Amino acid sequence: MTALPTTAQPTGLEWDLLERVPGRPLPGHLYTDAAVYDADLRHVFGRHWFLATTEAEVREPGDFVTIDVDRRSIIVIRDDDGQVRAFHNVCRHRGARLLTEPSGFVGNLTCGYHSWTYGTDGRLLHAPGLTGTDPACLSLRAVAVRAVAGLVFLSLAAVPPTDIDDFAALATPYLEPHGLARAKVAAQVDLEEAGNWKLVMENNRECYHCDGHPELSCSFFPTYGLEAHEVPERLRPAHERFTAAEADLHARCVELGLPDALLEDLVDPDVAHRVAREPLDGAGESFSLTGRAVVRRPLADLGEARLGRLSIHTQPNAWLHVLSDHAVVFSVLPLGVDRTLVRTTWLVHEDAVEGVDYDLAELTHVWTETNAQDSAFVALTQAGVADPAYEPGPYTSSEYQVDHFLSWYTAKMLDGLTAGRAS
Repeated sequence: MTALPTTAQPTGLEWDLLERVPGRPLPGHLYTDAAVYDADLRHVFGRHWFLATTEAEVREPGDFVTIDVDRRSIIVIRDDDGQVRAFHNVCRHRGARLLTEPSGFVGNLTCGYHSWTYGTDGRLLHAPGLTGTDPACLSLRAVAVRAVAGLVFLSLAAVPPTDIDDFAALATPYLEPHGLARAKVAAQVDLEEAGNWKLVMENNRECYHCDGHPELSCSFFPTYGLEAHEVPERLRPAHERFTAAEADLHARCVELGLPDALLEDLVDPDVAHRVAREPLDGAGESFSLTGRAVVRRPLADLGEARLGRLSIHTQPNAWLHVLSDHAVVFSVLPLGVDRTLVRTTWLVHEDAVEGVDYDLAELTHVWTETNAQDSAFVALTQAGVADPAYEPGPYTSSEYQVDHFLSWYTAKMLDGLTAGRAS
């Protein structure tokens, strides 16, 4: 059990979190209760860094995307000086939404209601008839933003946690050689899953269910997540194949000067993370039914196709895989207590041409199918945790990352709840 705080008597939700049993899921109502969901928005998405988008989606000055986190809408835009910025998508006059499209290009940000106009840096440039107020006091409300080697993180906190700097220092040497900051978007698919955002994340944090992903299993080793002593006899050949591929990948990384040491700290930091280079089965080049690359133009000029996958997980809402030929970036955004957006973005070399260098259906096939399968698993779980008969069962050893995710979540929620009572 988590240690008791030394402040005043804990609230009901705090007791629920304090009494969480390590090695088991949360009680069912923590996935179904609207008040808990509201607390998640305040104390997780309202206080901590989360992955919002990629630099590939805002390549040029004036390019923007809008990010929705439940009722909040945030504009991420590249300003006229080339800097990535973020603002609340709320006019400073009477609150109208400034941008209603999910993405696009603007010269300035003009409110469609009364024509208040803002620059791409958020400054109020024009407000018809406004007198007696300094326009400098009416700039758009900024949101903290940090670009990390092509990934764009946001924090809604008034004082954002500072350890995003530590994560950036760790992750940048792994990501930078792959050129994500220069990549372009080949495809983006939004899938609304019928489940609480925590169940979506828990599902991703384990491969215990990966037998349910036949397309992904063509490139994932069937022993993924198992320790050597846990591998059953029937999977020994696959484990030996994995061990050989792992050694081969390490040798190639040494030759190319690519870092490949496992970096794993999934509980304590604000941007808790796992960074790993891992081999792929089959040809070992990409996510496909053969393991062969699906993009003829490599993502970066590394001179080697068989680089497996650079996988990065970050709490609370993201994971991505970077391969020699493309990258796939996933972000999870809560829409309601039992509705979650899973956004999947496929990135390719900036000069890769659809129909020439890649076939879009082939590029997206594995993860389109896998996402649909995961969505069904999440819906089944959401229905089950709402059942009065549900009791949290024990995790297997291969589900340790799920346990770490819930340990991170529990600690951050308790931090927020106790801080709220103290203020």
